[in-house]
Amino acid sequence: MDFRGKKYERGSNWSDPEVVELLQLWADESVQIELESCLRNQHVFNRIAEVLREKGIHRTGDQCREKIKKMKLEYRRIKDNSKAPRGGRTWKFYEVMDRVLTSRPALAYGSLSGSMMAQQVLQGSMVESYHHQFTSSALPFGHSQHPELMEIKCEEVNSDDHSLTPEPPQAMPYQQGSPEEQEMERAFLERAQNDSPISRVEIPIETSVSPSGFSEPNMANSPRIQNVVSRPGFSALHRLRKKRKGQRMRDPLDDLLLKTLTSQRAMEERFLQMEERRFQRDLDVEERRMQLEQRRFELEREHEFRMFNVFAQMLSILKQSHSGSSSSVAMPQGLDFSQALSEIEGMGGRGSNLQEMRLQSLAKRRVDMHSFCNPSGFQRSPYLSARGNFASAFQGSTEEGYNAYHADKYDEDKNPNGIINFGTSENKLCFDLMSKRLTQADMNLMDPSLLQYPDWKGHLFLREEVARFLTYYCKAPAPLKAENVIVLNGCGSLFSALATVLCDPGEAILIATPFYGGITQSIFLYGNVKLVYVYLDSKITGTSTRPFQLTVEKLEKALQDARAEGVTVRALILLNPQNPLGDIYSLSELRDYLEFAKRHELHVIVDEIYMLSVFDESATFHSVLGMDRLPDPQRTHVMWGITKDFAVSGIRFGTLYTENQDVANAVASLCYFHGVCGPVQHKVAQLLRDRDWINQVYLRANHARLKAAHTYVTDELKTLGVPFLNRNAGFFVWIDFRKYLKTGTFEEELLLWKRFLDNKVLLSCGKAFECNEPGWFRIIFADKTHRLQLGMQRIRKVLEEREQEILAEEKEQPCQSYQDGKADSTDEVIFVSRHQDPLCASNSSLGDLIGLLQQQMRSSDWLQKNTAEQFAQEKPEIYDVFSKLVGKQ
Repeated sequence: MDFRGKKYERGSNWSDPEVVELLQLWADESVQIELESCLRNQHVFNRIAEVLREKGIHRTGDQCREKIKKMKLEYRRIKDNSKAPRGGRTWKFYEVMDRVLTSRPALAYGSLSGSMMAQQVLQGSMVESYHHQFTSSALPFGHSQHPELMEIKCEEVNSDDHSLTPEPPQAMPYQQGSPEEQEMERAFLERAQNDSPISRVEIPIETSVSPSGFSEPNMANSPRIQNVVSRPGFSALHRLRKKRKGQRMRDPLDDLLLKTLTSQRAMEERFLQMEERRFQRDLDVEERRMQLEQRRFELEREHEFRMFNVFAQMLSILKQSHSGSSSSVAMPQGLDFSQALSEIEGMGGRGSNLQEMRLQSLAKRRVDMHSFCNPSGFQRSPYLSARGNFASAFQGSTEEGYNAYHADKYDEDKNPNGIINFGTSENKLCFDLMSKRLTQADMNLMDPSLLQYPDWKGHLFLREEVARFLTYYCKAPAPLKAENVIVLNGCGSLFSALATVLCDPGEAILIATPFYGGITQSIFLYGNVKLVYVYLDSKITGTSTRPFQLTVEKLEKALQDARAEGVTVRALILLNPQNPLGDIYSLSELRDYLEFAKRHELHVIVDEIYMLSVFDESATFHSVLGMDRLPDPQRTHVMWGITKDFAVSGIRFGTLYTENQDVANAVASLCYFHGVCGPVQHKVAQLLRDRDWINQVYLRANHARLKAAHTYVTDELKTLGVPFLNRNAGFFVWIDFRKYLKTGTFEEELLLWKRFLDNKVLLSCGKAFECNEPGWFRIIFADKTHRLQLGMQRIRKVLEEREQEILAEEKEQPCQSYQDGKADSTDEVIFVSRHQDPLCASNSSLGDLIGLLQQQMRSSDWLQKNTAEQFAQEKPEIYDVFSKLVGKQ
């Protein structure tokens, strides 16, 4: 007996001679009759396997049955689809399978002498020659050597399915015919014994039948089939029985057996169809996997091509510097690549000159901003003062889009072709929640004290509630005090008041760009206080680990440059979360910024107006008020308001928390001009007091809606192939539209902004946030779904038209310019770099190319696949350079 392992149990490696032997045994008429007449066929295939083993073919019953099943499935597939097998070749076993399966005998059941008789309706014999090849001892279920006799011997085989077969139900006696009929049958048989020598086959079956309609020998174990001879005169007896059978009712057990066999056939066909569908599904999955693998391979080759181009440009620049520029580092003959790259990293030639030119340009912009208060450049009105003329011009340059929106505002019913506002930072997702809460009974109170002049800092009950609110949500280590709270009508008024009391006219406040442009208007129009910009860019360098990252080094540089120009800097403004970037500063970053301000005796104004609008659990907000120890508490001032976090931008309410009582009193004196009316103070106090509603109802719904809207807009941007800064706070996404600018200037950025406006969608361009890289835009996503969908459709239309125009221009003047400073492909920036062509980087500096090369390495798995040890063995000449590069990651 073959004791092969289970893993070979369902093997399919059959040779053609083995398949021929298996088909000869399986196609035998007696085997087909037994397979059709029994519910369990494992014992039949076990006996076939025994005969095969005697012929030297070692196969198990399960393997034989599995092979026959697969061949039937292949035959059924070819027959049902009416097509040739794979490759157009005919299947060598199709004719044999077709003859056997189409000539399978049908079973007719009748009664004879109180027993069940199965008659085989044969349509032809296809294996007559095969019966003479084996004796009855070699083939237990084949024909004997005498053609007039056929013996079927069935052994009782312990099948694996025996334990799973339920115990057959109790047998019931089954008899057919009366005693007179049985006597007549015996008479026919005796009379026919001398009339015909024809052999007969008798299959005696026990006279008990199970209630299900199957005889007990057809249950779990194999039946014992005895040798008999065919009855002479059977045709006459059959005609008599058929005549009498028409006179009485048909036995219900026959109908039940017929239905059961029909159901079994239908189940087999259904199983074959399911197997065919599973096979087709596996083919589809494999084809899809191959397509994805091919796509991944193409992307890897494209990435390698870009890196190769960067190397080629580096070598080209080195060659040019060696031949023409004496100020650059010359590359001596015979210098290997590792030495060249080492000198490149330490050189200060061409790259440093470009950096100096850039710094001079930024300094010029700073000087322009500092002289911006000079109204001589504006067209004067005879009805206004110098300050009035300047304020008029300032207002007109910043409010163009906002005024156009109010003149043609989108309305789903009244004005469906109006302008959709994606430029104003408002939360339009929670009007239903806030309107319901603000109209409840506890909000409506008209007390005489609310209709009289209050304390200019704000009513005491409100300031106490604000202190408790900030203590809870800012996670303050100690309870905040109400006397340190000041209430004004919005954070814009707070910026104006703080600039006025902290700075003299002509002095300045330090702020990182890009930033919310309304701050410029707030601090300059009243107090004539200027801003000193700390320019951030999208590049990832050695000191910046993410795009537009604020570092202490950049703060120090901007402060020293301003002082060198004679500008006195009094304060630093921090936006946390940052608008328009959406950055959330970590505790270590906040501590570094505050320590920097303390060293230079600068006030720090921290705007935390988006404190509760961090909509993703993966991002954690840290308030300055939650720090254990402030480096300089007397110069640290924190702002917050309900405008953004509670989606009520129409209610002007802002609070200032400062421990410096001199600053608090000075700001309070200006509250006379920026006070909040008494009924609004009462409503805000009631709102902040309802902590359960805020936590359980409002914040959960608000965060879920913000996240869904953010996901929709970012998915649309990914579909368009537009890079953007991926953050989880605020209402905005910082988008990179630089690939739609042909020359990369702020004039071209303004034209693109006007083009959006002409197509009835309002965005905010980077110039409004003092971004130093043309092409960045801010989009507000905190809006209803139907407005987001329509607005994104209009944006898509503009971008597709602009892209077609650029392609047409590039065909006329290919590779004319290279846009410097593309966003880095990091985990935080979703960046599609198809529009970058390194071959067009003829004007790029060597330092920029090195930075691009480092970025390409960070964005791939090159450093993981190529270890320093591997390089030490394969390319020892660049081992030192590679080790340095790994150390910088």
